[in-house]
Amino acid sequence: MSDEFFPEIPKIQYEGPGSKNPLSFKHYNAEEIVGGKSMKDHFRFGSAYWHTMRNGLADPFGGPTAERPWDDGSDSVENAQKRVWAMFEFMQKCGIEYYCFHDRDVAPECATLEESNAALDAVADELEKAQQKTGIKLLWGTACLFAHKRYNQGAATSPYADVFAYAAAQVKKAMDVTHRLGGEGYTFWGGREGYSTLLNTDLGRELNHLGRFLHMAVDYKKKIGFTGPFYIEPKPREPSTHQYDSDAAACLNFLREHGLMEHFKLNLETNHATLAGHSMWHEMEVAAAAGALGSVDANTGDELIGWDTDQFPTDIYLTTQMMLVILKTGGFTTGGLNFDAKVRRESFEPVDLFHAHIGGMDAFARGLKIAHAILEDGRWEAFRKERYSSFDSGIGAQIEAGTVGFEELEAYSLENGQANTGSGRQEMLENLINEFI
Repeated sequence: MSDEFFPEIPKIQYEGPGSKNPLSFKHYNAEEIVGGKSMKDHFRFGSAYWHTMRNGLADPFGGPTAERPWDDGSDSVENAQKRVWAMFEFMQKCGIEYYCFHDRDVAPECATLEESNAALDAVADELEKAQQKTGIKLLWGTACLFAHKRYNQGAATSPYADVFAYAAAQVKKAMDVTHRLGGEGYTFWGGREGYSTLLNTDLGRELNHLGRFLHMAVDYKKKIGFTGPFYIEPKPREPSTHQYDSDAAACLNFLREHGLMEHFKLNLETNHATLAGHSMWHEMEVAAAAGALGSVDANTGDELIGWDTDQFPTDIYLTTQMMLVILKTGGFTTGGLNFDAKVRRESFEPVDLFHAHIGGMDAFARGLKIAHAILEDGRWEAFRKERYSSFDSGIGAQIEAGTVGFEELEAYSLENGQANTGSGRQEMLENLINEFI
């Protein structure tokens, strides 16, 4: 198939901060070494098939505006196969080496499961050809268990066993295709795994069903020899009033309760973090502390709008905070930074897809350099280490080692008198970060 879907747009090049060319990188230089690793290897940038190729840019108050000349608007397999080549040309020109997809993003939902599976296989044939031709890889795949009307009351948490079974069959197929395409991971996002009202919900039973569903997925993963990690992606609400994967802490608690912790890591998204009332920094630190930070959906939300706006990240403070955590945990292995973000409804021309990804990649390049400089400088980490230094020896070390209890601590306190603290120096640390930004 033709790969001339963006004939007027050249491959995006790094031109440096002084460039006025909007179709160039000002800060992202793929091969530049930062902290012993190239930028592209730090980030493992991915593009989200559902937003880049399939988002028509509708919103709750108006229909689609996106102009996508390569797409005839049909649900045919032929149109889906053509769309593959537009996606891969786009990624090649951006220098993006990974992509992510839902099964129903890349191939149409048909009248029967058998027909849907055949359609997915036909498009997977095309994806495989495109991967082989370009060298672009699949970061992770997933199944869309929230759009079809059968999932109006959940998938794995549906009160209807037939829906549970259908969802399992759909995930099985999505896992098969992800494995076939060399996907480096597989993600579960429970878009409707939650409730609208507790009046009609057996919460405990639904959570047990979700745990059983994920154990089945683990069993099947072993059977087919898929070695990539499973990810769970937290989100608190929308479309449900409450979703069971509401934030990082809730997901980790669920995994521990259901004996799944060793099989899953988290795929975190900024817009989901803020909808949960957290910062992305918080969510990433929670996951990192549990050894469960797997991958990131890189976007941001609008604080003035109360839904999932999925905007491209351009806030340098945000990208710096994220890269501080990623660098401290040793960087990505199978995960990466997937732009789960869409252009604005007013930005409807194909070239706007390039502007958006360029901006996000440049923002993370700046965040990487700043975070690396902060860590190399050492003052921030030294202050945090000193703040907890009372636990490095004496009674603090005994507390951490579990060799003392309440009686011993009472005796210690009676002997030593009033406990003293030091200043948290928040303002000083904010000023320190600003030195680098």
